[in-house]
Amino acid sequence: MLTGDIPPNQTIYIKNLNEKVKKEELKRSLYALFSQYGRILDIVALKTPKLRGQAWLVFSEVTAASNAVRQMQSFPFYDKPMRIQYAKTKSDCVAKADGSFVPKDVKKKQEEKAEKKKQESQPAGTNGVRAETNGGPMGSRQGRPNAQEAAAPPNNILFIQNLPHETTDDMLHVLFKQYPGFREVRMIAAKPGIAFVEFEDDNQSLVAMEALQGFKITPQNPMGISYAKK
Repeated sequence: MLTGDIPPNQTIYIKNLNEKVKKEELKRSLYALFSQYGRILDIVALKTPKLRGQAWLVFSEVTAASNAVRQMQSFPFYDKPMRIQYAKTKSDCVAKADGSFVPKDVKKKQEEKAEKKKQESQPAGTNGVRAETNGGPMGSRQGRPNAQEAAAPPNNILFIQNLPHETTDDMLHVLFKQYPGFREVRMIAAKPGIAFVEFEDDNQSLVAMEALQGFKITPQNPMGISYAKK
């Protein structure tokens, strides 16, 4: 089935992932990379032979999933271009992970029972579809460049702080590599929670700073970005 034949939905299916990456690291890096598009409800990546190199990522909003499909198509992730499309309904893999999985024979009986009940209780011509909302606007990145910038003049190295302890060089590399002029990430082992990211010039570092200021690697850790003191 072609991507265009699958209606947009909250779940995206990603394939051609690097199979050498450990499952937990893969999930953390996918979260870091894709949460810029909206709130992520779940990530499922299994290392069974049949499902290696694949992942399902569930957003809270269809618009977030749409942006991710459009903007991250063929993005080089651990040296392999990602292939992304909307998931074909809710995968059994995802359903099992979130506890909503129902075996097909049981599901069929439930659907038949529900259909019969619906026909008995509803007037003709209605289909009983109920629009779902999440009760509020999609979560967005918080914060913009602020007074911290005055602490050091604009330059090509950014100082990153308020990182969660599980942050790795690879996660930051994937995140900042999206922006032109990226050179390298430097984390300080003796000082967890901070990092330095170098770009080719101060204009390129500014673009990355404005784009990722307040970005949340985890819900509790909005990233603080300022220019590094030289």
